[in-house]
Amino acid sequence: MCTSMTYPTSDGQYWLARTMDFGFELGGNPVVVPRDYPFHSVTGATFTTRLGFVGAGAKMNDYILVDGVNEAGLSAATLYFSDEAHYADTPSDDRLNLASFELVNWILGTNRTTAEVQAHLDQVQIVNFALPQMDGNIPLHWIIADRDGHCKVLEIQADGVHWYDDQVGVMTNSPDFAWHRQNLGNYVQLSNGSAPDRQFSDYTAREIGPGSGALGLPGDYTSTSRFVRAAFMRANAPRVPDADAANTVNHLLEPFDIPRNIKGQANGEFDYTQYRGYMQMSNGTYYFQPYQNSNLSAVRLTEALLNKDAVTTFPVARKQDVTVLN
Repeated sequence: MCTSMTYPTSDGQYWLARTMDFGFELGGNPVVVPRDYPFHSVTGATFTTRLGFVGAGAKMNDYILVDGVNEAGLSAATLYFSDEAHYADTPSDDRLNLASFELVNWILGTNRTTAEVQAHLDQVQIVNFALPQMDGNIPLHWIIADRDGHCKVLEIQADGVHWYDDQVGVMTNSPDFAWHRQNLGNYVQLSNGSAPDRQFSDYTAREIGPGSGALGLPGDYTSTSRFVRAAFMRANAPRVPDADAANTVNHLLEPFDIPRNIKGQANGEFDYTQYRGYMQMSNGTYYFQPYQNSNLSAVRLTEALLNKDAVTTFPVARKQDVTVLN
């Protein structure tokens, strides 16, 4: 489970932010993949990046990144898509065969814009391959955004590939994006102000306190509720200059943070927010906030990192930093 949203600044720059909510311990850290890096897929295929990128990842078979931003300002994030995702059972002879959890590497390593991703999608086939550490295929869909403000959603289902223009600027999990977008019609009464007085026969009812315009905003952790809440918050968020955006994006994602032991699954395990990741698309900076430490750590793409021969990992401390004032 995860929540994601884009954020436009008042000075024309863009961010993509996400929570990574999962029960299986991913152990991710900020990772920089350089230019010309040869990826080795679990399918046996290989491809070489032409663009470097930074995001959250870990080395499993090869390095697996589940979100990130590249040097051209293209960003992407994977989110769980249970009971909806449908991939090929057999590899293609004339396409690059990748597992679902490897697609972000290809998106960021070979494309500069959302338009390029769309144009090149027919070069790739997602195949049912298990991540060895999880003993199973991983059902995913993807939110993809670029530095010009274009935001798209990619879903691969039984009836084919769906490429959506995400005017809402948010995405969560199942059901599919088209369902979530239509469901917003059930919440058109929401506002960030006060509800007007209401007449009940001869009695005039007035709001008890500020915030009545948001009465009915769902607050639970289901994907359907998180989508509505994220859409409401993004639509009403103040637009601040890019220099202040990290703080604003951080506050926008806070309501979606899931503490341990709060969101249980049918198998008895619990999802929790293992980290939040914020991608600044104009300057190629990745901000990482692990569950155990609310401080932000940042990695910016530099020529030195982009031209290295190997992947660079930046371990982040999993212990809360505290400033002692006396």
